[in-house]
Amino acid sequence: MIAHLQRASNTVGLLSYLYGPGERGDHVSPRLIAGEGHGAPIELLAEPDSLPYLARALDAPVERLGTRAPARPTWVCSVRSDPRQPDLTDTQWAAVARRLVDATGIAPEGDPDACRWIAVRNRPRQVHVVATIAREDGRLHNAYRDAFRLQSECQLLTAELGYLPIAPQSTSRAQEPRMPSPSITITAEPSGSVSAKGASDDLSATLLKHAGFQQIDDWYGRRHRLPTTTPLADQVAIATHAAEMLRAARYGVDLDPTLDTTQAFTSANAFGPYTAGAELLRLTDQIRSAENGADLKQALDHLLDPEHGALERIREALEAAGEQITDLDVEAFQLADRFGFAADFVSSAMSELIKSDGELLSVGHAQQPPAQTRTRSGLLPHAQGAALAASPAAAKAQVSSTPDAGAADASTAVRPSHAPGLRR
Repeated sequence: MIAHLQRASNTVGLLSYLYGPGERGDHVSPRLIAGEGHGAPIELLAEPDSLPYLARALDAPVERLGTRAPARPTWVCSVRSDPRQPDLTDTQWAAVARRLVDATGIAPEGDPDACRWIAVRNRPRQVHVVATIAREDGRLHNAYRDAFRLQSECQLLTAELGYLPIAPQSTSRAQEPRMPSPSITITAEPSGSVSAKGASDDLSATLLKHAGFQQIDDWYGRRHRLPTTTPLADQVAIATHAAEMLRAARYGVDLDPTLDTTQAFTSANAFGPYTAGAELLRLTDQIRSAENGADLKQALDHLLDPEHGALERIREALEAAGEQITDLDVEAFQLADRFGFAADFVSSAMSELIKSDGELLSVGHAQQPPAQTRTRSGLLPHAQGAALAASPAAAKAQVSSTPDAGAADASTAVRPSHAPGLRR
């Protein structure tokens, strides 16, 4: 069971698409199968000629926020099941939708002030859950970890349906790691190994293992290190990449200067065949050397341009990889979806940053009050995405040192709609 999460700004346009024929005329008998309107008669309004009234009922808490309303208040989750398995009934899909809005916090069970939501079914093996993120009590739903909660719940549902032999344990919201604060030290040991100390929580441990460190759990506690046989160049690349991921995830990192690639590598030749990585490193250096907002905007244009920017090229490459996997092996749809999820993360990051020209130009002008200079919590998912960026050098070292290492877990993603309809 796979979930795709999106955000939209036009609820009535989205509903018109869901209840319409679809992009390829593949919508069949669109119908409401579940929902909660907190007094609004959504069951009576869920008809093609009443969709503007249904959208107004869903949007009512958003309208009450006035100027505090977000630009994209509509939360859209598309869930589809394994095509190799029997389809679910409307009742079963309704239960799935309720599980998902409960797991994400859109509508926790028993919460009288939860967000308004509906579940629409218009295709076999698929359901769309639509909600507005304004709660009845005037607060906004925090969607920071929704994609990860959805993936965890979908895996649990898949196991309960008998599609997986073992049900993964889902992490409750109370058990989820908070934004980390401890400092982590990465140093070169006299023995020739590289060690990371201070990674006592699961998130930092995951990032270190993703970079290529080995985790050791014994009577001394949790430790992370690189084998002494790891080549020096790979030690430097892995340690620096681990530091970048940890810093992106808001950790304080003390990195040994001898393990810093900005000092160890001074030319693109250090990247070998990875010329694209060398180009991005040069762009990073240009960004870091910007002296004002105009210089920063000029450098970031190479990254954020919607047609020719690096992020758009990366998104296209990831999407093409998923499509090519499907063309080569129709049974490998889960692997293809993982590349699609990664493309969705990049697309979401672009949507957050692509219209920031005016704000970039004002950077450096200190007339703004402190409240406007704080980092918005909405950017945290993309900091998490940055933290999980792949390192070619780390991957190379990990393959050479731990050939049996497993593949990374898939994560769901958010892709903003370019039109009222959902992109497929």
